[in-house]
Amino acid sequence: MFIHNFKYSLKTLFKDKILIFWTFMFPIILGTLFSLAFSNIEDSEKLKVIDIAVVDNGNVVFKNVFDSLSDEDSDDRLFNVRYVSEEEAIKLLESEKITGYVLAQVKPKVVVSNNGINETVLKYVVDEIIEYQSIVSNFLASSMHEIRLEDIQMSEFVLDIYSEVSKKMNEEVNIHDISSENLSYTMIEFYTLIAMTCLYGGIFAVVSINNTLANMSFKGARVSVSPTSKKIVILSRLLASYVIQLLGLVILFLFTIFVLDVDYGNDLSLVVLTSLVGSLAGLSLGVFVSSIFKSSENTKTSILIAFTMAGCFLSGMMGITMKYVVDSKAPILNKINPAAMITDAFYSLYYFTTRDRFWFNIISLVIFSVILIVVSIFSLRRQRYDSI
Repeated sequence: MFIHNFKYSLKTLFKDKILIFWTFMFPIILGTLFSLAFSNIEDSEKLKVIDIAVVDNGNVVFKNVFDSLSDEDSDDRLFNVRYVSEEEAIKLLESEKITGYVLAQVKPKVVVSNNGINETVLKYVVDEIIEYQSIVSNFLASSMHEIRLEDIQMSEFVLDIYSEVSKKMNEEVNIHDISSENLSYTMIEFYTLIAMTCLYGGIFAVVSINNTLANMSFKGARVSVSPTSKKIVILSRLLASYVIQLLGLVILFLFTIFVLDVDYGNDLSLVVLTSLVGSLAGLSLGVFVSSIFKSSENTKTSILIAFTMAGCFLSGMMGITMKYVVDSKAPILNKINPAAMITDAFYSLYYFTTRDRFWFNIISLVIFSVILIVVSIFSLRRQRYDSI
């Protein structure tokens, strides 16, 4: 009997064109619009190689650093450096052929004609070089009493000092690049899209529960008087809803990965787990709305869609910065918002190597689902009818 009801529920739900549109087609359309809107944003914001000039007055530190930052064979090349006289540097700046120039003297000086990102980057780099030079000077002063200058050439001594300083900085700072290869802040939009699809699956649950309530539909009245156990009917229909919901997610993932070229990271198993738990949260939300609110099916569906879109808005769908605004101003909202939990679970997989934040969101989604299901069960058990 369970299998029979399960198959019947699948056929019934698949024949509902409005449901299929909202859970299958709408996310794909929205994902396509996201791709068209954000495809060129990050390319336009990438920092290009900055043209600068350096007036070399014998400052070894400055020359070594700028040579490294302007290496044509490096993928991290930041500057295109010209070593010129001060008079030529002024002419280049006036003709806007360079962003600015650096006077590499005892007290280094940066000269620019405008205020912008490139000028800020140049100023920041020079400040860092000055700090590095200070470290070299301090290390040199502390090493003077250990080395007799008459025994070695000064040039060899300076090179040894720079080598020791670099080694010391690497040991103490110990910086490693552990970020993903394709970090993209626009990924938050696609995370919210997945979250929306998970929660939209609750519409199937609304329809399924409504079709078991005698005061909501003629189908519900027939189910109530049929000899079949109501528990079997509800469980089979909810399982059918969950299966269709997951099918919609699979189609969306395949479309975004192979057509829109979206990268969800390397932890595919955890991505699948997040989708499964997120879909469960959407299903439980649909059951909760359908069992708590005593209104028509269209009204319940509208409530569910409104709640979902509000949750997706707060988690960053309509504006990437909204997620950070809510996290900083009202973090409790994202702690109880299922869309934010799903989005943040994907976010933690993509940006972090530790899994504490991920498991916190997964457990939160499970708790959210259990609470709604328990409340829904008590609500459904209390329902009695004088006549059908």
